[in-house]
Amino acid sequence: MFLGDGMSVPTLTAARTLMGQRDNRPGEESQLAFEAFPTVGLAKTYCVNAQIADSACTASAYLCGVKANRGTIGVTAAVPRFHCVAAEEEQHQLSSIAAWALEDGRDAGIVTTTRVTHASPAGAYAHTAARDWESDADARVDCGTDAVQRDIAHQLVHSYPGNQFKVILGGGRREFLPDTVIDEEGTPGRRSDGKNLIEQWQVDKISRNVSYQYVWNRDQLMSAVESQPDYLLGLFEGSHMQYHMQANKTTEPSLAELTEAAIKALSRNEKGFFLFVEGGRIDHAHHDNLVHLALDETIELSAAVARATELLSEEDSLIVVTSDHAHVMSINGYTYRGGDILGPSDDLGDDGIPYMTLSYSNGPGYRPYSNGVREDVTKYDYHDIEFLAPAAVPLESETHGGDDVAVFARGPQHQMFSGLYEQSQLPHLMAYAACIGPGLHACD
Repeated sequence: MFLGDGMSVPTLTAARTLMGQRDNRPGEESQLAFEAFPTVGLAKTYCVNAQIADSACTASAYLCGVKANRGTIGVTAAVPRFHCVAAEEEQHQLSSIAAWALEDGRDAGIVTTTRVTHASPAGAYAHTAARDWESDADARVDCGTDAVQRDIAHQLVHSYPGNQFKVILGGGRREFLPDTVIDEEGTPGRRSDGKNLIEQWQVDKISRNVSYQYVWNRDQLMSAVESQPDYLLGLFEGSHMQYHMQANKTTEPSLAELTEAAIKALSRNEKGFFLFVEGGRIDHAHHDNLVHLALDETIELSAAVARATELLSEEDSLIVVTSDHAHVMSINGYTYRGGDILGPSDDLGDDGIPYMTLSYSNGPGYRPYSNGVREDVTKYDYHDIEFLAPAAVPLESETHGGDDVAVFARGPQHQMFSGLYEQSQLPHLMAYAACIGPGLHACD
């Protein structure tokens, strides 16, 4: 399962156009790798108490098959956000499709460009009343020193199903390290309980007499792909991984490289596997109105999917690509075919001032009028990756959108993913095709 966090339909359109224009074509006719999949559907993203969702309640939907409250992960809607005890009660906890795969004797893993404890990947393994409780220090802010619920990083290392994941690749070293420790690249740890969860992950593997490897840079990852340990933990940044366009290519693997490493590791299990891959920084760039980066991260997700299609047979491997929620970027104006997708519309406003083809309903790109006159943003270098696309309403962080999101499917039972349906149906459809988990199976 591939997830483009915040990958709205307009994001797909703009990203494919940019990809084509990078190859000196008009762009509109281009196709992201997964847009060639034979089946396309739409998923409704609202959550139990939210018309417009966040990445936490949606993770519960597309990984656990149940809609939940905004801000909560892996628990039913009986758990309010920030409740310090309820998520520990077993009757409120949800089981993910990763757990269903493990219970059938298959392997499981997660890959993300965010922290591995962030909302989306946490949906595969965590039960929490607050997505922000990534380390124990976070939980103590809301629940005090006697917090009952284990933080998300602790759950990944010590609780089922996270402690059984064969592959964990992404960012977020700081959530695993004590606040007295500085990591390999100078980021201080955030844990207040003194635990080094990276070391504890290694000790756990030693106790099981299995091979393992912890890596923190690209070269080490490439070596691990060759040596093929039983368990692989890769944490490549203190927090989120770098944007692709800003990344240090010698230390930072690409999403396609992470995906290939995970697939090669998990493919050793003859019964199969479940892998979750997230292009998580599409969302972050949108929140900051950094439209160039958002589109580039989408293109990087496409490259990762393309690599997966090369490594996995369409006959026996179901690949589903979707998003958790939309964003409020729009494509507007009456630009002629092949017009620069990052540039201004061919049209002018009624005030005679240009406007951009891509803009946001809200966010930090808002520019106040000067003497009642709108600013001409074409005076800036709008190809600069730090250019803030214009926004209509001033907000420190741009909001999500409530649009339906696209679902693309290839492989066994792909035709089931057509139509319009609840986001919470996705893991059940995947489980049906894979013959795992509760409910009916294709092989019954």
